[in-house]
Amino acid sequence: MIGYEQARTILDHALRHARARDFPPMTVAVLDAGGHLLAFAREDRSSLLRERIAVGKARGALNMGVGSRALAGRADSHPHFVNALVELAGGDLVPVAGGVLVRGGDGGVVAAVGVSGHLPDRDEECAVHGIEATGGLRADPGA
Repeated sequence: MIGYEQARTILDHALRHARARDFPPMTVAVLDAGGHLLAFAREDRSSLLRERIAVGKARGALNMGVGSRALAGRADSHPHFVNALVELAGGDLVPVAGGVLVRGGDGGVVAAVGVSGHLPDRDEECAVHGIEATGGLRADPGA
């Protein structure tokens, strides 16, 4: 399991990483393995849809059991299938990089992080940085 303190560490370090690189305003969501929101932050001037995008990246990764980078690859090769998944998930599946599974010491999924605000690769970079800052959890972006 992941607790609130670890979720806050992920969130804080993801945002610090973004600020150190002068990224645009970012939004970060940390969900537990059941898809429940543990920690969330939306920086000033982050656009309105960023919350739904960040949660959709994280929840999509949890729903499919792979990081959203892998979902992006599937969207390229099987667009009709991924479009159906997005519809079935009620929009809670965003098939672009930035939704990263969080794995515990035994390799099991304990959470997911979704980041939105920059290009998908940079969003994913922030999520991975935040997860690695915990010192005990491993990032799984899906590729």
